[in-house]
Amino acid sequence: MASNSIIRQHITFTGSVQGVGFRYRAHHAADLYGCTGWVRNEYDGSVAMEIQGTEEQIRQVILALERGTFVRIENMDVKNIPVIGDERGFHT
Repeated sequence: MASNSIIRQHITFTGSVQGVGFRYRAHHAADLYGCTGWVRNEYDGSVAMEIQGTEEQIRQVILALERGTFVRIENMDVKNIPVIGDERGFHT
């Protein structure tokens, strides 16, 4: 796969990911690196995110999340899913 190919991933984050600015940081980083998708808190304390962009753009967003002051990602469950062709923006 070419490094500039657009992919979409569904990622479930567990750890200290709610109440620590995680969604705000995700939204900011996705906008900064040109990704689309969404992020939301789940009832079990995890955070779910669908993110679309190149592998490098998504990698940069994840690195930005890991740099969060109070964020501690213990696990990421990552699944590749179909790209949404006309998606615009990143939503919380």
